[in-house]
Amino acid sequence: MSDHSFILTLKCDDKRGIVAAVSGAVSALGGNILESNQFRDPENNMFFMRLTFATDGRDDADELRARLAPVITAYDMDAQIVDAGRVPKIILMVSKFDHALLHLLYQIKVGWLKAEVMAIVSNHEDARRAAENEGIAYHHWPVTKETKPAQEARLLALVEETGAELVVLARYMQVLSNDLSKRLAGRIINIHHSFLPSFKGAKPYHQAHERGVKLIGATAHYVTADLDEGPIIEQETERVSHALTAEDYVAVGRDIESRVLARAVRLHLQGRVLPNGAKTIVFSQA
Repeated sequence: MSDHSFILTLKCDDKRGIVAAVSGAVSALGGNILESNQFRDPENNMFFMRLTFATDGRDDADELRARLAPVITAYDMDAQIVDAGRVPKIILMVSKFDHALLHLLYQIKVGWLKAEVMAIVSNHEDARRAAENEGIAYHHWPVTKETKPAQEARLLALVEETGAELVVLARYMQVLSNDLSKRLAGRIINIHHSFLPSFKGAKPYHQAHERGVKLIGATAHYVTADLDEGPIIEQETERVSHALTAEDYVAVGRDIESRVLARAVRLHLQGRVLPNGAKTIVFSQA
């Protein structure tokens, strides 16, 4: 993309002429449309759009939003504009299982995922070496019933201090409070095995093995106050057979979890995920 490329995302009530109005407004800015995706949800008559465009000028995202204000106001749009060339800041959270964390760090290192990890937060010490190897600040914050409110307050302060636009739960095995989930709504992504709620509690893959499950998978979703029921961003399944051991199930599950979480984070940071009530609209790249 050009150094002067921007991503416009919007949603509003569906009305005649939205695409023409937005395209015309971008053209009036001297913008060249690079990619355009749109969707109308007939169930609630909502319109969703993601537009990538380049300009020859020196305007920043705030200036462009101000210049697009007339069309945004005319259609009462919920709209955001970000610089496509920015490097988004994120915070990663992990407990003892670090496979998803390591996969994210690798995808950032090779450039497939464009992000800057501002900190790694954990309730254990296990991932400290991985953080130190990458030169990332590591915060070990043990969690108990008594310390949980203070720990969550520290997390909110860290988000504010670092300017992180996304918190990623890379197998962080602590339930977040309703208050924290609401305050960071749309800014926390979690990964879990797709057996929930069928196989709750410890060792879900072992439970699946005992029941002879034929498909296992993972789901990445936004965190809400309803545990593991937030809007889904990405999913994947893989077929398994009776010939595999419980440990094989775990290995397959780790692999799927890592891939699904990385794809979900990338889609979010590229502005390809638009909330739609309890669901999401995902404009995957062609």
